[in-house]
Amino acid sequence: MRAQFVLSEIGVGLRRNLTMTFAVIVSVALSLALFGGSLLMSDQVSTMKGYWYDKVNVSIFLCNKSDAESDPNCAKGAVTDDQKKQIEADLKKMPIVQTVTYESQDEAYKHYKEQFGDSPLAASLTPDQMQESYRIKLKDPEKYQVVATAFDGRDGVQSVQDQKGILDNLFGLLNGMNWAARAVMALMLVVALMLIVNTVRVSAFSRRRETGIMRLVGASGFYIQAPFIAEAAVAGLIGGTLACGFLLLARYFIIDHGLALSEKLNLINFIGWDAVLTKLPLILATSLLMPALAAFFALRKYLKV
Repeated sequence: MRAQFVLSEIGVGLRRNLTMTFAVIVSVALSLALFGGSLLMSDQVSTMKGYWYDKVNVSIFLCNKSDAESDPNCAKGAVTDDQKKQIEADLKKMPIVQTVTYESQDEAYKHYKEQFGDSPLAASLTPDQMQESYRIKLKDPEKYQVVATAFDGRDGVQSVQDQKGILDNLFGLLNGMNWAARAVMALMLVVALMLIVNTVRVSAFSRRRETGIMRLVGASGFYIQAPFIAEAAVAGLIGGTLACGFLLLARYFIIDHGLALSEKLNLINFIGWDAVLTKLPLILATSLLMPALAAFFALRKYLKV
């Protein structure tokens, strides 16, 4: 009987404040969709870091004849065979180095033509203008500075470059976008909580006569509060369900179909469905508990039961 009463009161409360209930549902859905999106963005950035950092190389570019005339780092002339042998030997002795690959001028010229063959500059370049280099794969990409300190400024070395620095700028931008999404999410959560509290108070005020009678006949505080808390929880759960639907649709249409980024951007390792599905229980639990707790504390002060 009591359960039936609580359920009937939930339905009455939701119908009486239909407009505000709808506002609560929408605000909870949007805020939790942003919450889930920010979590997935963090997973995506972590996945991309693991994928790309495993592929980046440190490049040691060697001086050629052209550099000897124009670059202060190559003032002592083009790299010699002995210098190249010494650089390669020192690289292979370093414990942080996984592999060392030598690229000749002819190979560098071939790779340049493959990538930038349509460029007007490509027609004027010759193999002897290209730089020999060593491509070093590190066991830990974070240890780039060890290689830079050991070889930067050495005779025959024009420069030491770390591809990780380019990726850091990209990941910095993605992280900035993620924090911006979290800030919007936090604002939306505040709005949702304010709407929940206001909706509960309006509902309690519209039924103040019933709650007054229930207090007079000795009803417990929880028995009086339960319908209002359940109303907020149900509205929040509907919003959380919509948020889960948004995330599933976004994953389906943005990555797999529709925009089909997984096909158009083959160089990006996108997160899978498992990453999305593992976030859904957290979103549903938050959508249920957050409105219920907000209603509970609002009612304690308002009803004074």
